[in-house]
Amino acid sequence: MSTEGRSPPSLLSHSVFLPVERAFFSSTAMIALDIVPFLFFLLPVSVSAHGFVGSVTIDGQTYQGNVPGGTTNPSIIRQISTIDPVKGATDPSLNCGMNATLASDVANANPGSQILVGWVGGSTGDSKWPHNVGPIMHYMTQCSGPCSSFDSTNAEWFKISELGLETSDTWYQANLDVGEPANVTIPSNIEPGDYLLRSEVIALQLAVTVGGAEFYPACIQLSIGGSGTGAPQSSEVCQFPGCYNDTEAGIYTPNIYNPPITYTFPGPPVAGFVNGSSSSGSGSGSGSGTGTGSGSSSGSGSSSGSASASGTASSPAATGSSTPSADNSAYQHIFCIFTIILHFSLARR
Repeated sequence: MSTEGRSPPSLLSHSVFLPVERAFFSSTAMIALDIVPFLFFLLPVSVSAHGFVGSVTIDGQTYQGNVPGGTTNPSIIRQISTIDPVKGATDPSLNCGMNATLASDVANANPGSQILVGWVGGSTGDSKWPHNVGPIMHYMTQCSGPCSSFDSTNAEWFKISELGLETSDTWYQANLDVGEPANVTIPSNIEPGDYLLRSEVIALQLAVTVGGAEFYPACIQLSIGGSGTGAPQSSEVCQFPGCYNDTEAGIYTPNIYNPPITYTFPGPPVAGFVNGSSSSGSGSGSGSGTGTGSGSSSGSGSSSGSASASGTASSPAATGSSTPSADNSAYQHIFCIFTIILHFSLARR
């Protein structure tokens, strides 16, 4: 048969690629149908991957907190409305937690008192703290009168401790992840009065993008005795919000999973009087803590349940590697399982 005058069949002919197109879209649709049920199954994980302060122990005496958004009972811990983190450095809830309300009680403490802050996970506190990447910091502010009626909106806060990397590849926050409390010491020379202690955990697993940091602040109402004279300098205090911004080092951390990393704590340095001297701006000093490595515990504090343990403080620039291997972030779990499901779905086609 003559083919004169006919064009050769085009390699881009629709008839040639139609079966391929149909197969591709059919396969893609089937993979999507395979994955969607799993994603719906995983949605509750993101709800439980937050937490709050469930209890505080001061020199051996334990005070219980209230479930966020639940029944309000007498406590020294200001109650928050939800376990969700504060997002954004300008959010008013950065002060004492999500929509925090005054607590009815005030606990007695003294200079040098050891305070264990029990961070727990889940909406009712029945699970362990779910994150392990990021710093633990503690601030204080003096109340003008009893802290049970003190509005901290415009309070001036000073830092008394900061903890970052404990070793080359783990953070002090990882101790919370296994059920240990955060441990902080009231400065030994602080002047007497009524104070709020602000315990803060910052989860950095999503801080590779601006605005990704998750802030978990909590305020504890104290009345401190003694005869000390220690107080912060004006250059060592700040307000919440106002202490941080979303793009500063320590809040926006694009290289958090690219070891070795150098972590710079956000906010002001640890107040100089905490270490018995004027502030040098370095935030370094001696204090109590557990573990070894490059975690900084300026002033005093640790993530161990042992109030008598000792450790070595270092500068606020903590260098080491950080890996997400133990982090319980729901987003990481979803990504990993999504990848596995996609692999097996493709292999089955």
